[in-house]
Amino acid sequence: MRISVAFVLINVAPMHEHEVYNNLLKTEKILEVHPLFGEYDLIVKIEINSFRDLAGFVGDKLKSMRGVLDTKTLTGVEP
Repeated sequence: MRISVAFVLINVAPMHEHEVYNNLLKTEKILEVHPLFGEYDLIVKIEINSFRDLAGFVGDKLKSMRGVLDTKTLTGVEP
């Protein structure tokens, strides 16, 4: 199935919020980054072509980023 956008909720280690935010802004495929209050610290909107690409992006780029503790991915599909 082809997907066009996904949203990733991110938990960040204390004192790393600004570092992670700034790194996300520079990351290819990320369209938007927004700080949050509550269970998650940040939400990012990414443009992606497939579930395989999404899994690789989240695993290789986001989860390996210094300061990122955990993620939760929500996908959008083309109507």
